[in-house]
Amino acid sequence: MLAAAAVSLRQESAVLAALGSRFAERGHELYLVGGSVRDAVLGRLGADLDFATDARPEQVQEILRGWVDHQWDTGLAFGTISAAKGAHQIEITTYRSDAYDRTSRNPVVAYGNTLAEDLVRRDFTVNAMAVRVAGTGAADFVDPLGGLDALLAGVLDTPATPEQSFGDDPLRMLRAARFVSQLGFEPAPRVRAAMRAMAGEIDRITAERVRAELDKLLLGDYPVEGIDLLVETGLADRVLPEVPAMRLEIDEHHQHKDVYRHSLTVLTQAIDLEDGDPDLVLRWAALLHDIGKPATRRHEPGGGVSFHHHEVVGAKQVRTRMRALKYPKQLTEDVSRLVFLHLRFHGYGKGRWTDSAVRRYVADAGDLLPRLHKLVRADCTTRNKRRAAALQATYSELEARIARLAEQEDLARVRPDLDGNAIMELLDIPAGPQVGRAWRYLKELRLDRGPLSRDDAEAALLAWWRAQ
Repeated sequence: MLAAAAVSLRQESAVLAALGSRFAERGHELYLVGGSVRDAVLGRLGADLDFATDARPEQVQEILRGWVDHQWDTGLAFGTISAAKGAHQIEITTYRSDAYDRTSRNPVVAYGNTLAEDLVRRDFTVNAMAVRVAGTGAADFVDPLGGLDALLAGVLDTPATPEQSFGDDPLRMLRAARFVSQLGFEPAPRVRAAMRAMAGEIDRITAERVRAELDKLLLGDYPVEGIDLLVETGLADRVLPEVPAMRLEIDEHHQHKDVYRHSLTVLTQAIDLEDGDPDLVLRWAALLHDIGKPATRRHEPGGGVSFHHHEVVGAKQVRTRMRALKYPKQLTEDVSRLVFLHLRFHGYGKGRWTDSAVRRYVADAGDLLPRLHKLVRADCTTRNKRRAAALQATYSELEARIARLAEQEDLARVRPDLDGNAIMELLDIPAGPQVGRAWRYLKELRLDRGPLSRDDAEAALLAWWRAQ
């Protein structure tokens, strides 16, 4: 693995050598640290480079001046200077030996004098390795805490005791789940035990920081394992309680142990349908599509179970949870709408929808239609191969109908055949609520009957107006 690191670092030798020379000329140490070293060892070093140095922030600013393209001091209070050099994003932090107030997650920043005391304060041993950066490039691998062995074993452990580490910064518990998702690692038993015992400490963390970690977890290569860790340790009960609540609910087809497992299967299948980059909206919708089931569960005569209108309840729960986590309005609405629409297809039967129903399906989904296609397909988790094939074939037939209608009319922008000005002129009314009502009537007519000629649209509007 060190050979992979050497190759990765050699590819960045121009930047590393130039930066190392500037610090060495001024008598300062510079080390590549944290995730950058971990990723280099894994052979996946990117353009974001993290460094640690004995130079104070003001000295770092002076060293970088004239060499980087831009630099920022937004992290100055925590000893961090950020800069851009070509395609590289660089962060350089003065050695730290922070203390924490154990009330918030904010450290009382104290600068350290050695690399060793800086490394021991880091979250996990796999992020506590360093490589000395000199004017000739990169050399001297430093691993005082066994990070390389942990990396080889695929184990997440803390430099200090987990209780001390998580007590200092409870966000590290979410970071553990995130690294499980991103790297496929397994938490050490003592880390898992501490997460379980200290889950309540996560309440000290702001919603924005929790949200950022959840997104990184969900976008990882192994999100199911990360979510499982959150649920098993009780962290999900604090930050995403609707997900563990699904463990007790058996789905109506009795195909899975519980709705929770079904939802993780849907998430996995949705990921398999992604085109290119991970899709955060689709992944959130897949995970949360059935969160309305616990609140709508009903035991029916004969031993059956129903979840009527769980998509409606679930969409409301999505909005509530995502607002609490301070998600942007658009992302919240997109996920909520997908959850609301994910069952609509099951009314299609064997193609019994009218063209009007197809238009409404497309219009209600809007820009989310490609994601809705993926979500509906991913939600087919039956183990009955014949039934699964029939469902997929039926949905393919619906997509084909949508395509045929789209060739005949603009399904992406279903609008009334008359605009507001034409409505006011035809009905001889001023701008106001009546125009809006007339506009909505024409839109419903357009959805029902498809495009109308101007004469037909005017005749229909006049007939409706007289009836009012």
